[in-house]
Amino acid sequence: MSERPQRNLSLELVRATEAAALVAARYRDRREWDTANAAAAKAMRAVLQTIDMDGVIVVGEGEKKTTPLLFHGEMVGTSHPPAVDVAIDSIEGTPARALDRPNTLSLAALAERWSLWDPGPSVYVEEIVVGAQAREAIDLSLSPAENLERVAEALRCRVSDLTVFVLDKPRHEQLLNDLRATGARVELNSGGFIVGAILAAMPGTGIDMMMSTGRASESVLAACAVKALDGGLQIRRAPQSAEEEARVQAALGKRASQIMTESDVCKSEDVFLAATGITDGRLLHGVEFRRDGVTTESLVMRARSGTLRYVRAIHRLDKLMQFSQIDYTDGKMDEAAQHG
Repeated sequence: MSERPQRNLSLELVRATEAAALVAARYRDRREWDTANAAAAKAMRAVLQTIDMDGVIVVGEGEKKTTPLLFHGEMVGTSHPPAVDVAIDSIEGTPARALDRPNTLSLAALAERWSLWDPGPSVYVEEIVVGAQAREAIDLSLSPAENLERVAEALRCRVSDLTVFVLDKPRHEQLLNDLRATGARVELNSGGFIVGAILAAMPGTGIDMMMSTGRASESVLAACAVKALDGGLQIRRAPQSAEEEARVQAALGKRASQIMTESDVCKSEDVFLAATGITDGRLLHGVEFRRDGVTTESLVMRARSGTLRYVRAIHRLDKLMQFSQIDYTDGKMDEAAQHG
């Protein structure tokens, strides 16, 4: 292991999520969904390459054979220490849906090398997240009703006082029926698997739990955030097709039904995460274009210090593009780009 991170790398990561969010928002406004993700990934990669780190993409935009940028296994940074695992999502979700709904973020996380979980053949996982007070109460092997009762006991409240964040997906019909039967409040959201995890783990948001099935890759970023917030997370592989089930069983056998915690998904105690809002949501405001500048709002976290920072930035694109080769006016950029 090379030297451990000493700098607060989340304050450098936020430049990458801001760049991706600014570019994604231009495509959002023009409703050009098909090319938005590639453009946002290019902008993010350009900034990541300027950060002093020896990074390897563990969770990225896809595999090398299908994804030209930020693919699984790609090296990013200047190649100087520290050696880190990198997880990114330049636009959380499929752009055609994500850019037309609330709660969409651009995200990046770092942790010490070999510490982040590689989902491998797993595409979907079921997940439950709570805050620090209830982290020992959750158990994915139990029913939703039992988990609610245990969390209510830990928080010293009634089940009917709890609010649960659930993604509004057809696959959650039975989950929703089970939750509503307990009397708990349900907040249905059209998107934001990672947002839901952050809201559930962060105090004072009005969300007590997050329960949903979402992409395994997103659960890694969620675990990084939960680790920084001292919350509790559990995931279990949840194949959504016969093909995925066969791949998972072939690769893992009996381990396919293993329940993992935030510390299994992210083994490092020094985790950095940055998130920038692309569209408005419960957690962050989205990118706002004005005549005299562009505003972004971001959240940066470091697990080791426990510090959370909200970063509201006003970007002067006319000045920024004097030395940045990212063209924020039409979404085009050169690979050698740098971000201020």
